[in-house]
Amino acid sequence: MNIFRKRVGQEKSEMKRTLNSMDLTLLGLGAMVGAGIFTLTGMGVALIAGPSLMISIIIAGVAVGLSALIFAEFASRVPSHGGPYGYIYATFGEFPAWIVGWLLAIEFFTTISIVAKSWSGYFKGLLHLQLPPLFNGPLGSTSGFSIDLIPVFVVAAVSIMIFLNARTVSHLNNTLVVLKFSALIIFVIAGLFYLEPANWSNFAPFGLGSLIGGQTGILPGASILFIAFIGYETVSTAVDEAENPRRNIPYGVISSLFVAVTLYVIVTLVLTGTVPYYKLNVTNSIAFALTYLGVEWAATYVSIIAIITLLSVALAMSYALSRLLYSMSRDGLLPKKLSKISAKHQIPVNSTLFIGSISLLIAGFVPMTILGQFLSLSTLLYLIILAFGLLKLRKDHGLPQANEFKTPMVPFLPVLSILINGFLIVHYHVRIWLLLVVLLGVATLLYFVYSYQHSKLEQNTK
Repeated sequence: MNIFRKRVGQEKSEMKRTLNSMDLTLLGLGAMVGAGIFTLTGMGVALIAGPSLMISIIIAGVAVGLSALIFAEFASRVPSHGGPYGYIYATFGEFPAWIVGWLLAIEFFTTISIVAKSWSGYFKGLLHLQLPPLFNGPLGSTSGFSIDLIPVFVVAAVSIMIFLNARTVSHLNNTLVVLKFSALIIFVIAGLFYLEPANWSNFAPFGLGSLIGGQTGILPGASILFIAFIGYETVSTAVDEAENPRRNIPYGVISSLFVAVTLYVIVTLVLTGTVPYYKLNVTNSIAFALTYLGVEWAATYVSIIAIITLLSVALAMSYALSRLLYSMSRDGLLPKKLSKISAKHQIPVNSTLFIGSISLLIAGFVPMTILGQFLSLSTLLYLIILAFGLLKLRKDHGLPQANEFKTPMVPFLPVLSILINGFLIVHYHVRIWLLLVVLLGVATLLYFVYSYQHSKLEQNTK
């Protein structure tokens, strides 16, 4: 068995190339600017790092930025379908690509569910809605059976929206991103009139944090806030529908990440400067801050916009995940039905239905805290693999051509990315590691039982 056989290049896709560089940038922003900025910033400030969460964000942004530069070179030199899955297929071979595909799928599934839960928090906060315990929390939140019902409906709505072609989904996402930015700009401008420097006096109440296994402080905050910037890789999964992917994919990855990091720092600065950090342990922190300041009209506007636009994150992630499963199915590693394209909507219809079904169950039954850690851990692992992949790409194929993106300071930068991401990994609980190991064990079993024999590379040898 040759589990390291490589698939190089990209097959012709049935989907149309309609996305330009601005569409791709907004796709990345649609995925990154969502639950992290509307929910996790407040909880991170209150429970993990205090006002020094700004430093945590910068550390996380640097870690993600290093990976984004690596992404950009891969996207330019290896414009393969499936994003990171395709990049690893071309450098390390089939089985490593299969594992990376699973890690990517875990990231996207959990992000969709986290966003659905954040949306639920803003919705219930705006309407002061109190549901019976049976329908108001994941399994285990009460003594009997329980389900988080509103996130289930959110996932169902997003799945329906995905049944639009890429151009329509892009227009919808772009509109939602613009609305989202308007809410954040209003918050920042309004907050500037109420800044109290005294709120920053206890800048790092939890300290730096432990180097290994810490749960509070600046360093653990960087591990948790890493989740905020997960989503820029959705840009790379759009390679089948991008105009000039060698140029536009790298542009979309880097520009969307730069804008997102800047926005997160500014919002956290204003948030902690207007409200004492220990009061921000709420799921609707930005709206809460405006209510705390007495700017009720702005709080209502932010809540309404958050409710509308948080869907853009789930929309972008569902889009990216459906394209990932489509790519893996085209390669024969998943059942062929998952790469079936709808003649009417030009989307992978069965992949979209499958994603909606699994995400619905995760959103309804799995707690937010587990989802957040699981998401970050799976992402960090595949980013480490991708950094090793760039070293292998340079070793096997040398420097990029003049018209291709070149990651600077290789091998120093990829090695630094491996070290930083490896450092962030050690802050996750052992039970999260065990759960991930079990899932990857299932993935390995499926590969040897089904995927290896059905791979197109195996079929071509017969």
